[in-house]
Amino acid sequence: MTLNEILIIGLGAAMAGAMNSVAGGGTFFSFPALLAIGVPPVVANASNAVALWPASLSGAYAYRRELARFRVGLPALTVVALVGGVAGGILLLSTRDDTFSKLIPWLLLVATVMFAGSGRIAALLARMRQQAEAGPSHASAGGLLFQLGVSVYGGFFGAGMGIVMIAALAIQGHRDIHDINALKNWLSAVIYSVAVVTFVAAGAVSWPHTLVMLTTAAAGGYWGAVGARRIPAIWLRRFIIAVGTTLTVYYFSTTYLQ
Repeated sequence: MTLNEILIIGLGAAMAGAMNSVAGGGTFFSFPALLAIGVPPVVANASNAVALWPASLSGAYAYRRELARFRVGLPALTVVALVGGVAGGILLLSTRDDTFSKLIPWLLLVATVMFAGSGRIAALLARMRQQAEAGPSHASAGGLLFQLGVSVYGGFFGAGMGIVMIAALAIQGHRDIHDINALKNWLSAVIYSVAVVTFVAAGAVSWPHTLVMLTTAAAGGYWGAVGARRIPAIWLRRFIIAVGTTLTVYYFSTTYLQ
């Protein structure tokens, strides 16, 4: 890697770590940074997943007390997340770079729309919380099937997965926002973990790029948790939506209009 390449992916990962610690949407910064320096799309996606993986573990650990309430429903959700994460990872590895390149604009579009709509989901959850039932709810068959689809998407690409998972858990009948966040963080950690193992075992990770991003993403996450809270969350969200929209338009134009 050249110094410029290190700076590009280092800055992209630092921004990703900062955004994920405050508002989410970090993949909009780290994944395009890898593409910008010429990393093949499939390797870029696998390396990005590994670089941002530790943050998912820390998020799950932070909600360990809330997870203790779900001894009945959590094992089934965990198995579904594990199976879906592996399936999504294998699907990515079986996708050719040129095919994945054509999917990138659509994946970015879906992720941007989901992120932009997360405010309405949050408002819905706030209303649901006021009507919360006593005690946690458990997964239904339909909810598990929905969760499987979310998990496959997370293992394949991952951007915006948290927003979809919040909706999936709400559909399953979960009402308390803390319960939903706890389950979301745990299931995200499971999906990322099995996907990362799949990518590493398949040799799909570019370690020089990943190690740079691991370091800067951790630093960015710390900065985001400490300093970025001074910035109104609405401006952070608008910034991420603007970035996602710009990237979507750019990749549509370069992929289909040239």
